[in-house]
Amino acid sequence: MAIDFNGKLVNLLPNLRRFALTLCKSRDVADDLVQQTCQKAIINKTSFEPGTRMDAWLFRILRNTWIDMKRRQQTEGTQIDIDQEPVMPRYDGETAVESRLMLERTFNEIEALPDEQREVLLLVCVEELSYKEAADVLDAPIGTVMSRLARARQKLTENLGINNAAKRSPSDERKKG
Repeated sequence: MAIDFNGKLVNLLPNLRRFALTLCKSRDVADDLVQQTCQKAIINKTSFEPGTRMDAWLFRILRNTWIDMKRRQQTEGTQIDIDQEPVMPRYDGETAVESRLMLERTFNEIEALPDEQREVLLLVCVEELSYKEAADVLDAPIGTVMSRLARARQKLTENLGINNAAKRSPSDERKKG
């Protein structure tokens, strides 16, 4: 079990880091959060139930660790991140610039979502957890997960103008031409 457990844990590190970055929005803090999650998982690996999804179990540990960190920070005061670097370098070319702008706009819209909607969007759409698994990670009913996800998707499509073309009928397109 130890080799299988450790191997699976190592394979899930990128997923854990991605979820941590979504929660805390800081690379350094995300790395610390993933490290603490791994430590807790290794110490408590006997509580992992074989036959269940290890990623969902780890996401729950990570989220609970994040909540504990936030509570601790509230009593410690404000911390300043001195690493100010661009998220991604700029590229030449019209397509690259347009793609970058859309990606940045999408990222900003996701960041603007309420925490509970952003968390469920990442767990279900990026990490591919089922509604039940996401509900277990978030300690929420499945209906709540589905509702939060629907609201998050709706808000993103409205703010990004994704549904505008879908709402037009073919006759509308002929009228323009």
